[in-house]
Amino acid sequence: MGTTTRAAVLAQSGGNAKPYAQNTPLRFAELELDAPGQGEVRVAIDAAGLCHSDLSVVNGDRVRPMPMALGHEGTGIVEALGPGVTGLEVGDRVVLVFLPSCGRCTPCLSGEGYLCETGAAANGRGELIGGGFRLHDCGSDVHHHLGVSCFATHVVVDQRSTVKVDRDIPADVAAVFGCAVLTGVGAAINSAAIRAGETVVVFGLGGVGLAALMGAVASGAATVIGVDLAPNKIALAGELGAIGTTPDQLEAVMAEHLAKNSGGKADVVIETVGNAKVLASAYAAARRGGRVVTVGLPAPEQRLDLQAVSLVAEGKSLIGSYMGSSIPARDIPRYVAMWKAGRLPVDRLISSTHKLDELNEMLDAMDRGEAIRQIIRF
Repeated sequence: MGTTTRAAVLAQSGGNAKPYAQNTPLRFAELELDAPGQGEVRVAIDAAGLCHSDLSVVNGDRVRPMPMALGHEGTGIVEALGPGVTGLEVGDRVVLVFLPSCGRCTPCLSGEGYLCETGAAANGRGELIGGGFRLHDCGSDVHHHLGVSCFATHVVVDQRSTVKVDRDIPADVAAVFGCAVLTGVGAAINSAAIRAGETVVVFGLGGVGLAALMGAVASGAATVIGVDLAPNKIALAGELGAIGTTPDQLEAVMAEHLAKNSGGKADVVIETVGNAKVLASAYAAARRGGRVVTVGLPAPEQRLDLQAVSLVAEGKSLIGSYMGSSIPARDIPRYVAMWKAGRLPVDRLISSTHKLDELNEMLDAMDRGEAIRQIIRF
C-alpha cells in the first residue's frame, strides 16, 4: 500500500524572486507516495543537505520539469522493500545517490557508471530510472529530483539510488557523503588523481570545494590553496591543512608557496564554482602540463574562452568531473572509512542544522555565500 510524505515542492524553475524567505518558491505539501515497485525501496529520511544544485533549479540555472519535489543529498532508514530488491533489509541505513546506473549502457559497461545514459535520461525527465512517478499531488504527478527528492519525510527510490552504510554513522554526517563528499573528494582522488607531493589549487570553498580540498590533503598534496570570497570559508580551509586566500590575493600566494620552476603555478587545479570566468582563471593557474578539473555546473548559456593552442603548446588537460567520477557503491564506503580514520573530517562541512520548513530561508543563506552545508533534520 502507498502512504503519504511531507515534501518541499517547487512549481517553477527560474523566475523566483528574492529573497526566497519572503517569496517562498518552495511550498511544503502532503503528497501521495506509491508503494515501492520492482527493485525499489521506501526510505524514511532523517537528514538531507542543501546543495548549490538545488538552488540552481530554483533560480533557473538548471531547468527541470515542474512541479518537482526537490532534494538530492540525503540519508535515511529503509522501511519497506519492493519485489526483487537484493542486498538491503528493513532497518538498513542508506546514503542516497543522485545518479543511478543501469549497468547496461556503454558508459556503465566501460566502468563509467557516473555517466550512465539511462540514469541521466530518467533524471532529465524527472522520473525514477525504472520509469514513471511515485509522487502525486491530488492525483497529479510530481517530478522526482535526480531520482531522490529527499527534502521529504519519506521517499521511494530505486535500489540503485542507494548505498548501504553503517547504521551508527550520525545522520547529518551520512547525508553529505551522497553529494558533497562523493563529488568533491571524487574530483580530487578519481578525476584529478592527485599524487603525493603535488600542488593543488581549489576554486570555490562550498561543500563540494572543501570536500575536494580535504581529498587533496588526504592524497598527500604538498601544498593546497583554497580560493573563496567568504572569510569564514577561507579560515576553515586553513584549519583543514590548506592555505586560504581571496581571488585578488591568489597570484601573490601562489608566487610565495608554489615552486618557481613551475612558474609559480599548480600541478592540479579544481574549479567548483560553476562559472565560466572562474574556470578560465583556474585554467590559467595550472602549470605547463597541469591538470584542470571542473566540477561546477555553469548556466547553459555560459561559454569558456580559451586560447585553443595552449592545450597543445602547454600540454594541459581540461577534465570534466561529474559526481566526482565516482562509483558510489565502491567509493562511498571507502570515503566513510577515511572519515572514520580521521583522514576526511567531513563533519566540518556542516555549518548549521534546520527544520524542513526553513528551506526557503536556507536558500537565501546559500545564495549569499554564507553557508557551507546546511542540513535538514527530520
